[in-house]
Amino acid sequence: MAVVLTREFPLPPLRRKEILRYMGCKEETEQISSLLDDSLALCKNIFAPRVCFAEFDISKEGNTLDLGFTVTQSRDLAKNLQDCKKAVVFCATVGHGIDRLIVKSSRLSPSAALCLQSIGAEAIEAVCEEFCAYLECEERYELRPRFSAGYGDLSIELQRDIFRALGCEKRIGVTLNESLLMSPTKSVSAIVGIEA
Repeated sequence: MAVVLTREFPLPPLRRKEILRYMGCKEETEQISSLLDDSLALCKNIFAPRVCFAEFDISKEGNTLDLGFTVTQSRDLAKNLQDCKKAVVFCATVGHGIDRLIVKSSRLSPSAALCLQSIGAEAIEAVCEEFCAYLECEERYELRPRFSAGYGDLSIELQRDIFRALGCEKRIGVTLNESLLMSPTKSVSAIVGIEA
């Protein structure tokens, strides 16, 4: 069985342009700029980025993949992992703080809640990118693009296997409900192929 590691990361800088994109804004008006500035100020010090991860030997036969912790069928993941003999499986989160802020704001201002949702989406994306950059820099891995359960033809049911293999709840406090949704909501699990 693979060794599961846990790392904490400082929150990388958030890209304003990406937050606006998540909000569906084509341009930054004065009103939107003010809302975004206020929302970013509310978010100061609420993020607690954490990642748990493990490296697994993988093998493929057609569209059947042995991921080292489970066997699954997926043409799309098989294509993504082409020529890979190993993969890193991870779960990342920015913590419950942003979820609490979103709930509180949704009662008072739907536009502020949307802005906070977008900030949270950018925050978890930035953490995932930072983690992959860490693997490339520190571990000297050449990585394939990350691939999550539910992408393409990869069953969302794979979430259960990922959570079992990594012990996400115990290690970083991320839980999976019956509908296979994660809590905190700004969490991501993914498979990243290591190029041979």
